[in-house]
Amino acid sequence: MPLDYSGQNLRGRSFKGQNLEGANFSYADIRGTNFAEANLKGVNFTGAKAGLQKRWTLLLVLVSWLLSAISGFLYLINTILITDIFDPSQSAGNPFIGSVTLIVTIIVYIIIIRRGISVNLAFAFAFVLVFAFAFAFAFGGVEGGAGEPAFAGVGATGFAAAGAFSAAFAFAFAAAGAGTFAFAAALAFAPAGAFAAAVAGNFPFAAAFAFAGVFVAAGVVVSAYIAWRAMKGDEKYALARNAAVAFAAIGGTSFRGADLTDANFTQARLKSTDLRDARLIRTCFHKTKLLDRVRSGTSYLQHSQVLELILTKQGQDTNFDRLDLKGINLKAALLTDASFIGTDLSEACLQDADLSRAKLVQTQLDNTNFTGATLTGAFIEDWNITHETNFRGVNCEYVYMRLPTKENPNPLRKPDNNAEVFADGEFGDFIQPIFDTLDLYHNQGVDPRAIAISFKELAENNPDAELEIVAMEKRGDDKFLLRAKTAPEVDKSELSAEYFETYNQIKGLPEREIKLLLAEKDNQIRRLENMVMTTLERPSFYSNTQIEQVKTMTNNKSGFSVGGSIGGDVNNVQGDNNQVIQGDNNQVGVDTEAPLSQDDIVKLLEELEALVLKAELPEDTKEEISGEISAAKKATNKEEPKKNIALANLESVAQTLEKTNKTVDAGQKLWSKAKPIIVKIAGWLGAAAGSYLFKL
Repeated sequence: MPLDYSGQNLRGRSFKGQNLEGANFSYADIRGTNFAEANLKGVNFTGAKAGLQKRWTLLLVLVSWLLSAISGFLYLINTILITDIFDPSQSAGNPFIGSVTLIVTIIVYIIIIRRGISVNLAFAFAFVLVFAFAFAFAFGGVEGGAGEPAFAGVGATGFAAAGAFSAAFAFAFAAAGAGTFAFAAALAFAPAGAFAAAVAGNFPFAAAFAFAGVFVAAGVVVSAYIAWRAMKGDEKYALARNAAVAFAAIGGTSFRGADLTDANFTQARLKSTDLRDARLIRTCFHKTKLLDRVRSGTSYLQHSQVLELILTKQGQDTNFDRLDLKGINLKAALLTDASFIGTDLSEACLQDADLSRAKLVQTQLDNTNFTGATLTGAFIEDWNITHETNFRGVNCEYVYMRLPTKENPNPLRKPDNNAEVFADGEFGDFIQPIFDTLDLYHNQGVDPRAIAISFKELAENNPDAELEIVAMEKRGDDKFLLRAKTAPEVDKSELSAEYFETYNQIKGLPEREIKLLLAEKDNQIRRLENMVMTTLERPSFYSNTQIEQVKTMTNNKSGFSVGGSIGGDVNNVQGDNNQVIQGDNNQVGVDTEAPLSQDDIVKLLEELEALVLKAELPEDTKEEISGEISAAKKATNKEEPKKNIALANLESVAQTLEKTNKTVDAGQKLWSKAKPIIVKIAGWLGAAAGSYLFKL
């Protein structure tokens, strides 16, 4: 039974490394509690209060006061140096030093405001400061030459830069870590130090006071602005913000390295919390308080726009391109028109989310949960889905297979007909890819008969493999790929070796022996042979009837099937000269409509005859075609259909109709309607490879 700590005072407790899966910490006081490296899967932290204990808060206040004092001291040095500009009693060098210091201070602030505070900038300022101290005390003694202070000369620029830089940090530390008292201290120390420096000068008090007031006020305002922008998540000041947050998290609640998969922090208070290296998979942060004050490390919590998204679930028309959002919980989020181009959303929870018109181009979606999500109008070009991606109950009327560009504005809508939409639950079948396939690649001398026989024998010898043909691909001029779905646990290497051993043996047999071998096999072998021939000779054509006839092998315990998900065009072309019989976006293009029966064929022949009789053709032509159709119908409608006779008559009908297509105006319209019917009938009758009907 899961542990229940709800509402308890757990301040300062240690659960480091413990297994607390499913425990209840709702509304508990976990300030200063250590959960580092613990198993916290599915733990309920709803309304919990994390962060610092009071003694740690007091300590951080004192430290931030110290930082504020240092900032004020550096401002004091800056002010003393700069006020020398107005002091005529000093040597001629002092006005120059003061001017340089003032210019450097201004430049530093301009750089920080416009470019931000980077790691390189921080190191540069630290180096300048150290150099300033070393130079001043090594060569200046207590006083510099001609009565100058020890920190004059070259050290002036160092103090100027350090003063401006440290002030910004001091304000950020105060704002993030210690609250209003320390912030007030930061505002007080710098002006006090600067004013003291001005009073200590040898020039008129009024001038000193006026200059010191203006200089200090400007410095305070700029420093406060930088701190404010840093705590608002401005990426330019990320270094200052991260340092301040890290400082404020010392002694706070630690989840470092913990597994927080499916944990719930709804309405919890997480200020001054350490989440570095924590596993945040589907972790719920909805309406969590002060989430921007956690030590996030490299997780998705480091991005301000992502924080806003997970707190409010409002992300419509927002750009999240190329971010690592692995495992993010966006359940029921509003993400219409949002952009996730190149974004990693693996293991994310998008359950019931509205992703209408969202750009999911090149998005990583391994093990992503789309249950109940809305994807109507989404752009899914090159998205990376796997068999673990969950599309149960997805609401989707249509999608776009490509993100339109100026050069190629066609978005490739699916379904292709703009008047059609996916039925309930149909999108999942359309888009779900087929995995665990056995790929039988033939790189030279493709022999359709050998392929058909070898695959049939492979299926008979390995019934547990559950072989199911899902795609056939023509690659180049003389290369062919037969792709079959298998049971997950089978050894595909052994299956492939067995297949090609049989295939190569059959290819080496004389023609007479191959015919004898075929005579022993059932009609399904011939149909599979025909399908391979179709793929090689006419890659843009694929007989659904033939597919269904071969698919009936599934009824045999040791048979195989041709099938797969319903999906898009069956004549998708991929790559240079590579013809692929499969749908767009990894969808096999195999139609899974019910197989035709004998009665269906008779009805199709009657439909064909009616079309001919209604057409505006010469009467003698009508009579000739009608007679041949009647003969085919008679041969078909027997207890044991005479398929050879029916095929001969059907072939004559097809040749005559195709001829009228070229010579008679009315024949063109008739041929366009009759040809699909003839193709279906020919497939059921088993048109042989190389025949006229097979090549239609």
